[in-house]
Amino acid sequence: MTRTTSSPFVTQLLVACAAFVIVVAGIKSAASILIPFLLAVFIAILSAPVMRALVIRRVPTILAVLLLLLLLILIGTGLVTVVGRTLNAFYLDMPRYEQQLQVLLVQIITRLESFGITVAQEMLTEYINPNAVIKMVASVFTGLGNVLTNTFLILFTVVFILLEASGFPAKIKRAFGEETHAFHHFSRFSRSVQQYLAMKTLMSAGTGLTVGLLLAWIGVDYAALWGLIAFLLNYIPNIGSIIAAVPAVLIALIQLGFGGALLTTGVFVLVNTLFGNIIEPRLMGRSLGLSTLVVFLSLVFWGWVLGPVGMLLSIPLTMVVKIALETAPNTRWVATLLDH
Repeated sequence: MTRTTSSPFVTQLLVACAAFVIVVAGIKSAASILIPFLLAVFIAILSAPVMRALVIRRVPTILAVLLLLLLLILIGTGLVTVVGRTLNAFYLDMPRYEQQLQVLLVQIITRLESFGITVAQEMLTEYINPNAVIKMVASVFTGLGNVLTNTFLILFTVVFILLEASGFPAKIKRAFGEETHAFHHFSRFSRSVQQYLAMKTLMSAGTGLTVGLLLAWIGVDYAALWGLIAFLLNYIPNIGSIIAAVPAVLIALIQLGFGGALLTTGVFVLVNTLFGNIIEPRLMGRSLGLSTLVVFLSLVFWGWVLGPVGMLLSIPLTMVVKIALETAPNTRWVATLLDH
């Protein structure tokens, strides 16, 4: 009796695992197409409240979309100009920073040997390689820059999504009937995703701006770049703030010494405590949290599937999946397992 009832469950589990593997393989092979599309979806979700406000004020839909498109182009052009100049200067200074890091590493080894601690330089360089951190930052921005070459594709996709969004609820009602729960689930899902992405973007912008201003006040080189990294990696809870702090602390260590590095570390701890542990929980609540293990696994998984940009999108994508699971009663238990 037990064998008969467990057989369908095992079959369903194997089919689900096989389908998951096939879907992941398809996503990985189509990453170059999916990444611009995912960015366009997130931009459209963030732009939807502005679009709705314009329509409520009786602005024609096409005109509202054009105004949003113009705003996005202005913001994007400004960011690309500033970030492009900063990155070019940073790339030119990378060899100098790498050389200074090697000198600093030798000084640390010499200091340890003066205390009677013998350390092989080759072994220390193998296990602790600060140059890899700077190169990782460069590779992430290189991957992001490659995606931004599809700017027109992203913008056109955003435009079509916004034009289609106004008539999508009516299509759901025509497809499933007026009494269906599909429209209720879709509305709840879209509202939750919009709320999460809007608040997370606002908190990330506050984090990045505050970090950039404080580092500029301290005198750390490329403070705007570290502020941008703090903004992007703030989408990754817990782990993102640590990753964002490492390159800035290294540059401060090279430029300002141990005191400057300690002060830079204090800036990241203070800002992330203020926004991550005080302001964000009050505004967003704790219902949309993810466990630390899920955050780490999401970072590894989406980074493997979609590359460096996938690491930046890992938590928003996982949160979208979690919110979708919460809207259906039969899958709510999976969302509970993902919660913190």
